[in-house]
Amino acid sequence: MSLKPVPFGEVPALTARVARAAFPKGTLCMRIRDAVGQVFSDEQFAELFSSRGRAGWSPARLAWVLVLQFVENLTDRAAADAVRSRIDWKYLMGLDLEDPGFDFSVLSEFRDRLVTA
Repeated sequence: MSLKPVPFGEVPALTARVARAAFPKGTLCMRIRDAVGQVFSDEQFAELFSSRGRAGWSPARLAWVLVLQFVENLTDRAAADAVRSRIDWKYLMGLDLEDPGFDFSVLSEFRDRLVTA
């Protein structure tokens, strides 16, 4: 797996509009994004990945998934499902509503890379 850095960027307009309509007072994820913006960047994880090979999911976003997984006490499978289904998680990570997420096994691989480094 290789790293192709992806800028975190702004929350997509449709994601922001739907999140605000669904949660007018916001959620923890939305407040975090609004207060601190991008905390992690893909470049911080560059040494964990090769420069060649199939591009993996953004490590900055995976780091957020691990944080949210811990906060909500979720299994890897439940956390991966939350990335696909939760509007507030998509808002925090700046994902389009249509983003398909990733297979849950990616989380254990990412944790292994972090521990090894």
